Amino acid sequence: MTDASRAMKQDPFLDGDDPFLDAADVERLLLGEATREEMNRAPARQAPGEDIADDFGDDDPFLSDPEPAPAPVRQERVVDPVFEDLQEEVASMSVGESLYGEVDNDVSDQPVPRISVGAFCERPETGALIHNAANDRRLAKAHVTVELGGLPAAIERYHDETTPNLLIIESGMRGRGLFDQLEELAGVCDPDTKVIIVGAANDISLYRELMKRGVSEYLVPPMTPMHVIRTISELFLDPDQPFAGKTIAFIGAKGGVGSSTIAHNCTWAMTEGMQSDAVLVDLDLSFGTAGLDFNQDPAQTLGDALAEPDRLDDALLDRLLVRCTDRLSLFSAPATLDKEWDFNAQDYETVLEKVRRQAPYVALDLPHMWTPWVKQTLLGADQVVVTVAPDLASLRNAKNLFDLVAGARPNDEPPRVVINMAGMPKRPEIPIKDFAEALGTPPTLVLPFEPQLFGKAANNGQMITELDPKSKAAEGFSHLASLVSGRTPVAMPKRSFISKLFGG
Repeated sequence: MTDASRAMKQDPFLDGDDPFLDAADVERLLLGEATREEMNRAPARQAPGEDIADDFGDDDPFLSDPEPAPAPVRQERVVDPVFEDLQEEVASMSVGESLYGEVDNDVSDQPVPRISVGAFCERPETGALIHNAANDRRLAKAHVTVELGGLPAAIERYHDETTPNLLIIESGMRGRGLFDQLEELAGVCDPDTKVIIVGAANDISLYRELMKRGVSEYLVPPMTPMHVIRTISELFLDPDQPFAGKTIAFIGAKGGVGSSTIAHNCTWAMTEGMQSDAVLVDLDLSFGTAGLDFNQDPAQTLGDALAEPDRLDDALLDRLLVRCTDRLSLFSAPATLDKEWDFNAQDYETVLEKVRRQAPYVALDLPHMWTPWVKQTLLGADQVVVTVAPDLASLRNAKNLFDLVAGARPNDEPPRVVINMAGMPKRPEIPIKDFAEALGTPPTLVLPFEPQLFGKAANNGQMITELDPKSKAAEGFSHLASLVSGRTPVAMPKRSFISKLFGG
């Protein structure tokens, strides 16, 4: 609530700019003395305290004049026992499901900055929903506490405490009672605190009045965790740097399955086939192969950025990135054993956040190791692609990765699996259907064992599509790139017979 203290202490009702109601009728509506339908039929007054009908009809989860809220009781910052029975239900909902119905899922993937959020709910169901949203990767940096008690509990809490960056308040009240309590909240609210009200009345007049009083946003059912995340994200994104590219993490279920090859060729397909800019980040500092695969040998690498992440600005980053094509930039690994690359997870996070400002897509080629920074990078990515070979070790490790990622990212798509080097002669293999049953999803892509094609491309420093654009593997990489980017390949114009003769 920007300038909340000043805004809420003002008490202006709507000034009659509604084309259908005059100022007196608007005031009666806000005070709960009449409904819009009644005023349209006849301007008869309604006794205070009677229910106000709204768009939810008899199923309205709130009443217009609810029972008095219980006296606020101080509670722990996070009241897990209250939401314990509901957490599993909320977490098990699919992305499109809601406690109240279906909603769209157009949500920003940009992470919310390090803010503090205090939520005060009237119902355990709403508390569980916000608690679930707080566990999402986009709010990983935010400190979120959830309590019951609604507006009275929030007022009591912050009489002698500093208010957080954001308050989420659930209230079923409307009219004079709601505005009086908001005024009382304004008296204890810091000027730079933003406030989101979760109500029940889908009423434009109420919305306008709340906005005039300094409320940042007003939400009504249907809601999902993603709806809450999107609202918070829109309030706190950095206006000076609003852009952040989509990150796609590639990791192998075990060493030697070709995850880097998949990452490099998929990124190439995104830039050349989808005509979209991308940055490929080779995170295997000691043994990375991106420089070899793209025939690049840069003097400065990702290791230089990680050594001093706080000095990395746009100008320096532009010098460190190597332009492979007009659309593809490479952040190469040092690929040397001269140093022991020992950086913490925060260093990687700082560098990758700045890389995301450079292009719409950022491909992360993760090494096959398990460290805190690898785990954090994997779980923080927008998309995850797991490459496996058709053997038992890959199946076991892929299942562990799927369980980890799905449990930590309940609001995201599950990882995509690529089975590489299928059909190797004289090698016993686990059937593809067994992979699908174990992981709970069919593989996104199955690449046959083609050592001559892939070996020649690697030795030449070329991508598969460059070497043989009509191969099944090239078609597969284009399909995978389309799925992870959400874009379709750009059709290239056909050359005329005369242009072919002259090499045009």
